[in-house]
Amino acid sequence: MARIGTLIVSGLIITGLTIPVAQAAAPPVFNVKSYGAVGNGSTNDDDAIDRAINAANAAGGGIVDFPAGRYRSRTIHMKSNVTLNLNAGATLLAARSGMDRAEPNEWDEYQDYGHSHFRNALIFGENVENVAFTGAGTIDGDNNLITGDPDQGQADKALSLKYCRNLRFQDITFRQGGHFAILINGCDGVQMHNTKILSADDRDAFNIINTSNVEIANSRIEASDDAVVFKSDYALGRTFPTENAVVRDSTVLSTENNALQFGSETCGNFRNIQFKNLNVTGAGKAGIGMVSMDGATIENITYDNIKLNKTASAIFMHIGKRSRCPGNPPAGKIRNITLKNITGTNLTTPRDVAGDDEYSATITGRTDSAIENVTLENVNLNFPGGHPASDANRVPPENSTAYPPRTFGVRPAYAFWVRHAKGIKFLNSTVEFQKSDGRPAFLANDTTGVVIDGVTMERSTGSWDVTFQKSSGQQVVNSGNPRVRVQ
Repeated sequence: MARIGTLIVSGLIITGLTIPVAQAAAPPVFNVKSYGAVGNGSTNDDDAIDRAINAANAAGGGIVDFPAGRYRSRTIHMKSNVTLNLNAGATLLAARSGMDRAEPNEWDEYQDYGHSHFRNALIFGENVENVAFTGAGTIDGDNNLITGDPDQGQADKALSLKYCRNLRFQDITFRQGGHFAILINGCDGVQMHNTKILSADDRDAFNIINTSNVEIANSRIEASDDAVVFKSDYALGRTFPTENAVVRDSTVLSTENNALQFGSETCGNFRNIQFKNLNVTGAGKAGIGMVSMDGATIENITYDNIKLNKTASAIFMHIGKRSRCPGNPPAGKIRNITLKNITGTNLTTPRDVAGDDEYSATITGRTDSAIENVTLENVNLNFPGGHPASDANRVPPENSTAYPPRTFGVRPAYAFWVRHAKGIKFLNSTVEFQKSDGRPAFLANDTTGVVIDGVTMERSTGSWDVTFQKSSGQQVVNSGNPRVRVQ
């Protein structure tokens, strides 16, 4: 009961009114063991789990509950209004064979096999809403999910959802996710809280594709390939804007690739996405990565209070023209990006990878599509250094169709290399190196309006600290007395 002291109705004042408040009924619980699940780690329990899911869905919604046990399973089929709750001690284990066959996809030429197919997963759902994965238990690939292209009866994903609304993860753990621990495409409304994705020896952790209204918070996300990645491919035969997302208060690791990433699949546009209060503990490619390869506009993106450690490339932004979407779209755009309160230490790869162990921070557009309006404020990076002055003469390739940081080779600056860009601002920041370096701290080529204001830069052992080539409108102010060359 709720008591309201004063209520005004049509000009009358009524006091001391007590109004009954209906309490929401607890959702019904469907114990998988009541539907025949054994939970002994060897018997396939997927038919029993599907029966429990179907019963919950038919009842208008409910919790499919897993008591402690080890539930071996082939493909499970999610339905709307269903929560899978794995209690402490409960583990859902992928079977080695018997998974659903990958469905045909007439658009599969526009993205790789793993992105093009959804049904070959441990858990699959399509056109579902109000679904959740909760509890202190674990969804475990058990070394049975494939990291490459699976054969018939094999799966390459722990969870795959195609078209979904109101998706929630709470307290759950995913392990050994195969190619994708979680792949969602065409979804709206996603919450992930206090969740662990542990795929540091598999491939991708969380692929968020053509999806909007996302919150990831207080989670630990680890991958070998991309960890937290926003993409827009053409697997659905169309694209959706990816917008209104926040990733916060979490720890992220990619042992061999990108920790926080946009792309490479970039057919649709991205906007209004925030990353804040994050600890990146490693990235074999980019700690903060952003590539537009297929015509997308990426705009209004903010990074705030990001700690980078053991990342091969602290910051990497690139516009290419792979155009792997119908209609041969023109080059995309990257604009209106803010990075503030960023720190970077031990900026080398956490694991042996192809290419070098480290690369300077990179912002590189195209002659026909400059990167625009990027502000870096209170960015403090400590680079490995150790390069000779002769490396300042290097001219990295344009790389229209390639995007990994290593494909550009050694950069001609030890801190930031900027090319084909407009309105790049470095404010109140510090760049330094661990070993003496003969390259300038900053090299800008084909740029307009680069501002270096209030930046402390460790002095190069070469002749110059800042170099501008074929550039105009630049300013270097309040930054000590750097040696500036304009060519």
